[in-house]
Amino acid sequence: MTTSSDHPIRARGIRKSFGSLEVLKGVDVDLTKGEVLCILGPSGSGKSTLLRCMNHLERPDAGLVLVNGTPMGYRQIGSRFHELGERELQKQRAAIGMVFQRFNLFPHLTARENIMEAPRRVLGLSRNDAQERADRLLVQVGLADKADAFPGALSGGQQQRVAIARALAMEPSVLLFDEPTSALDPELVGEVLEVMRSLADSSAMSMIVVTHEIGFARGVANRVMFMDGGVVVEQGRPRDVLENPSQERTRTFLRRTLV
Repeated sequence: MTTSSDHPIRARGIRKSFGSLEVLKGVDVDLTKGEVLCILGPSGSGKSTLLRCMNHLERPDAGLVLVNGTPMGYRQIGSRFHELGERELQKQRAAIGMVFQRFNLFPHLTARENIMEAPRRVLGLSRNDAQERADRLLVQVGLADKADAFPGALSGGQQQRVAIARALAMEPSVLLFDEPTSALDPELVGEVLEVMRSLADSSAMSMIVVTHEIGFARGVANRVMFMDGGVVVEQGRPRDVLENPSQERTRTFLRRTLV
């Protein structure tokens, strides 16, 4: 029998529309503790929207996301679900770190201060404890010498590594990556992927990575999921999905991507 601790994220029947466009059409996802799940698919397939529904940045039109067994964005009283206020939602989101395409760092704060902000405001850490945590994470992502630098003085790859450290500062049980290298110059992609590989190798962190980096998915993921048209087309071990996909749509996507 599995428990909530075995599956830090469980999503059931997730649907989401924007106007008349149905972006997600009843998607199910189970993430096992310590698993790295890579989600592939063409633009507009629903990958990023699914990620945003997982931490309630987008409110699903139907379906439910459970984070460590608790409904995301809601308080359950009996058989009824009541939507959480913003402050309660922020505390619940502490269990899910999110790394965005565009870094989203505060430009007026240093790298260290960006990492300290949420632990102080949401978790109530003292300034000293938050700074100690930030400095330790800057070492982990290879930016100990950039603690006092502002985002404008950092390369895109360095900013993304600060964003990863910021997500880790909340000590989440799950990290979500929304195409974390898509906004980077090609020569900066490797430094970000290396930090992500290190996280996957050295910790029990559960990760969901929306990516176009097929090599990363092949080498790091425990499972690959291919989405198109708001549905999961197929999923399985990277070797099976990437080298011998069962669906023609997956084969077509990979042929075009790997050219």
